[in-house]
Amino acid sequence: MLDKLGWVMRICALVVAALATTPAAADSDNGDSWSKGLNIRLRGIAVLPNDSADISVIGGDIDIDNAYVPELDLSWFFTENIATELVLATTKHDARAVNTAIGNVDVGEFWLLPPTLLLQYHLPLAGGLKPYVGAGINYTIVYNQDAAGGTVTDLDIDNGFGYALQIGVDYFIDESWHVNFDVKRLWLNLDGELNNGAIAADIDVDPWIVGLGVGYRF
Repeated sequence: MLDKLGWVMRICALVVAALATTPAAADSDNGDSWSKGLNIRLRGIAVLPNDSADISVIGGDIDIDNAYVPELDLSWFFTENIATELVLATTKHDARAVNTAIGNVDVGEFWLLPPTLLLQYHLPLAGGLKPYVGAGINYTIVYNQDAAGGTVTDLDIDNGFGYALQIGVDYFIDESWHVNFDVKRLWLNLDGELNNGAIAADIDVDPWIVGLGVGYRF
């Protein structure tokens, strides 16, 4: 956990420092005159689970691997400062039960589709640099579940609700195009069963989601 958090914080510091020292764009508007409307971003994201689990019968913990995928988000600005954002992405993960009574066990693989809706506040700063914070909820759909075989012959993880916090920054190159850096933390708890209910697991996925991309506002 501390290694992942440290990595996220170092990336945040580097990106913010780089944007802060970038000369202002030639276009004097830099998005300052725009007050409401649609904003679209495409990011590449790293999904870094901060995972843990309470596993019945065999005990132990869970290890869910990282994922690297594209992410699309749609934002609607009600004012210059207040917006809602819908985040869309899907990720594939492999999971292992670790340090159990029977050793480390491959659980299988599954896909997560966690559409997340956030309410954001964009700081009213002049110039091209536009930081923001957000908070919201997500509903995670678990699909294409495939048990590893051997010890684990059946895998069933339920869908679940979670909530999210967000911090990010846009840097406007002109009045429409911008570069975006974004960090989200999701708190996501899922209930799972192995081998037709013989083993139950209460799983905290709780990923950090770190993204870098481009955006366009209309």
